[in-house]
Amino acid sequence: MKNTGRRTKITVSADGSGIVSQAGGLLLARTLQVTGMDRGLSAGLGRWRPGRAVHDPGKIVADLVMALALGGDCLADVAMLRAQPQLFGPVASDPVVSRLISRLADDLPAALKAIRAARAAARQRVWALADGTAPGAGGGLVPLDVDATIVASCSEKEQAAPTWKKTFGFHPLTVFADHGAEGSGEPLAIMLRPGNAGSNTAADHVQAVRLALAQLPKGLRRRVLIRADSGGGTHEFLAWLTRPGRRLHYTVGFPMTDDVQAAILKVPTAAWTPAYDSDRLVRPGAWVAELTGMLSLAGWPKGMRVIVRKERPHPGAQLRFTDLGGHRFTCFATGTKGGQLADLELRHRLRARCEDRIRAAKDTGLRNLPLHGYAANQIWTELVAMACELLAWMQLLALDGQARRWEPKRLRLRIFTVAGRLVRGGRRLRLRLAAHWPWATQITAAVSRLQALEPG
Repeated sequence: MKNTGRRTKITVSADGSGIVSQAGGLLLARTLQVTGMDRGLSAGLGRWRPGRAVHDPGKIVADLVMALALGGDCLADVAMLRAQPQLFGPVASDPVVSRLISRLADDLPAALKAIRAARAAARQRVWALADGTAPGAGGGLVPLDVDATIVASCSEKEQAAPTWKKTFGFHPLTVFADHGAEGSGEPLAIMLRPGNAGSNTAADHVQAVRLALAQLPKGLRRRVLIRADSGGGTHEFLAWLTRPGRRLHYTVGFPMTDDVQAAILKVPTAAWTPAYDSDRLVRPGAWVAELTGMLSLAGWPKGMRVIVRKERPHPGAQLRFTDLGGHRFTCFATGTKGGQLADLELRHRLRARCEDRIRAAKDTGLRNLPLHGYAANQIWTELVAMACELLAWMQLLALDGQARRWEPKRLRLRIFTVAGRLVRGGRRLRLRLAAHWPWATQITAAVSRLQALEPG
């Protein structure tokens, strides 16, 4: 059977006018304005502006952040914004961008302080605008998830080192604020570390949490739930979290020691209660029990509880020699006094969303640290954090439904890459999106929401 359809021959020419690509990036530019991030960066980074310079350092950093949010992974990718000044305004050249990053890296503590102050001020405004959908709304706790990840790199990068996974690169420690089941999440801290940094280094965990708490609005800093894997289950870190006057809640992984394994064997059958899945429904083949009274917890914080989860391994999973009776066991510690065991265990397990946030950050510039100097790459990780925040804030303020949970790859495919035409008329500039684009109506609705939030 022959195909009788005719394929039209397309002739290509580079002479179109008034056409813009990445037209959905207008949402990011509007989000910068609504949150005040652009003004905060301009005010904070003004001291690094050379005399007679044309470009504002704050605008340069904001342009880099937007380039990362749109999918860039190096400083030169700011060119996608430079090619469309009608949409993104004037953008600095590559040499000007590189010189600014070098100046910030040379004065790293002051530069990081200025950038983080702008981020914290913008976050406070965003969460106030989001109201009932912001983290901690309604008097609840703000979940902060602490986790580390590996960023592979070549040996030429300063302080790149072998990692515990037998790779080479860096081992940053991250802290993300969880937006819950109806949203995504935003990074409060991405702390760059050499590749040989430990997974359970208490000092690094303390520093990362300090940075994260400083990013929160002051009224929420005592309504925080710190969630971490077994890397956070150390005496020093828990002692810092529970220091009198700090008032931090916690749920962290607990090491599976010989004493813990012996206690698990002594748990009566009747003491195991069904565990829940993410929808708070009973999960077949999974149970939870409490080990607190069966362990010697001397040296651990007063009031700490230890809870264990038992489950049948997933099909194809390989059992470890420490898995007892053909089941897998994981433990966590918490200072929460009340609540059902299944609810506490589910609350702890939801920290796995942090892994999704890390994956999204790697899609937004964290997969590759493009600069040679360690200080310059620390500036880069701040840019990555701001890009991730910009995406999360845009979703929080402008999108609804399933779109609030879309990861960067889907946002770029459906929202940002739409083509448009700029039309002037009536002293106004109008962006006309492609009428056949399936998500055009969603984009226009999102722009309208952001415009309604812009300061008068």
